[in-house]
Amino acid sequence: MIRYTLRCEQDHSFESWFQNSAAYDSQVKRKLVTCPVCSSTKVEKAIMAPRIVGKKGRDKAPLEAAPVEAPVSESTSLMMAQERELRAKIKELRDHIVKNADNVGEKFPNEARAMHYGDKEHRPIYGEASPEEARSLIDEGVEVSPLPTLPEDRN
Repeated sequence: MIRYTLRCEQDHSFESWFQNSAAYDSQVKRKLVTCPVCSSTKVEKAIMAPRIVGKKGRDKAPLEAAPVEAPVSESTSLMMAQERELRAKIKELRDHIVKNADNVGEKFPNEARAMHYGDKEHRPIYGEASPEEARSLIDEGVEVSPLPTLPEDRN
């Protein structure tokens, strides 16, 4: 995952995560990246500086790009609060699913299909499915959706 500091044509600054730089380029080209303040799709990367860690701090901090500090405007701090709230709600939803559903692991496509066709009793489940398996389930009318994750869940 890559975190970019972005800036829109109205000079609003915000951050967003992307799988890689190609994903960023693709989403910007398709106008899928929008400013959270003004909804502009004219977005570009802001200047970023690498975070450099000395020998003593290598074990403590990963090497990653850190944004050059810009003045925090009222709209930026509001967005940061909204992002924190959204992330907390996504985590709460995921935690609720994990607590109240059975993890069927790689058997998820078969279990979901069996419940859909009445071969097994319905119950809340979650597990693993490839993108192709998920598409196949959706094509068959099986109601599925991805388990929400946040970038920090992948580390």
